[in-house]
Amino acid sequence: MHQTTGSSGIAGALSFVLSFVAMLACALPPLIGNAAAQTYPHKPIRIIVPYPPGSAPDFTAREVGQLFSKALGQPVVIDTRPGAAATLAHAIAAKSQPDGYTLLLATTGGLVSGPALVGDKIPYDPLKDFAMIGLATYVPYSLVVTGGLPARNVKELIDLAKASPGKLNVASPGVGTPNHLGAAQLMTMTGIEMVHVPYKGGSLAITDLLAGNVQVLVTALQLVLPHHATGKLRILGVGHTKRLRAYPDIPTVGETVPGYYNTGWWGMVAPAGTPKTIVDKLNAIMVPGLAQADVMQRFEKNGLEIASSTPQGLRDLVVNDLAMWKKIIKDARISVDVLP
Repeated sequence: MHQTTGSSGIAGALSFVLSFVAMLACALPPLIGNAAAQTYPHKPIRIIVPYPPGSAPDFTAREVGQLFSKALGQPVVIDTRPGAAATLAHAIAAKSQPDGYTLLLATTGGLVSGPALVGDKIPYDPLKDFAMIGLATYVPYSLVVTGGLPARNVKELIDLAKASPGKLNVASPGVGTPNHLGAAQLMTMTGIEMVHVPYKGGSLAITDLLAGNVQVLVTALQLVLPHHATGKLRILGVGHTKRLRAYPDIPTVGETVPGYYNTGWWGMVAPAGTPKTIVDKLNAIMVPGLAQADVMQRFEKNGLEIASSTPQGLRDLVVNDLAMWKKIIKDARISVDVLP
């Protein structure tokens, strides 16, 4: 198995995050009581998003925000805070007042793969510092190859890699990202060896894949669908547990590699200590709201699949995925230098 050590991906800006969060560590106002929770909300709500405007997470937060605004009668403001592989936004949210007026669109990278990789080097605990509200969407990751590679399906890719160990390059947006871990999982489960090439972002990885400089990539499905349609790239499978409703012709990787699972997700969370009455109120808006046909269609057009859960269901998902990714990181011997 190829061992990677570096400072890209999740580690790249954690020093900055630690410094930034230190400034937020001043005393917070007292937790709001039941009376305040009962009058909730009486002012605008902020949703922090770990990615820039126009991104798929931004789209998701705006869709959920519209549901909240319509049901609660208050504006919902989207606050994009990209940086440090999504951990900056999570750190800000973790230190915010737990009054229901600051929410976070939490991501797999921020709650699972980042903490699994660097542990307590991240300035928040994914389970202790957040009140889970509910799952919003699955983010199917896809196994993609450059159009010129003679592999038409997952089996042919595995056979090709076994025939030439260490000859194929697999790209990712950085060390420890869900993309990297998805590729590592494929290698450990099949015994193949590919060389991991980390980039400073997903767009650069896709550009080099299109050019044929790297041959394999695990990435979010919506990013490669247009290139798959033109034949410049070839989607071999998705990492979801079942075929996607919007793309039933794309097989799952698990159909060839039983047990393979690499699906990202985004869910709504609040700072720990947010009253349960508020958490339950928001969950009761999300679940039926996301199930509306027009909402589901808009998500599917963006390569996303609607998901919903109870607050406990989202917490269980975080617990299970943390355990899974920690095992993959250990088995693949992935390491990263985080701080000096």
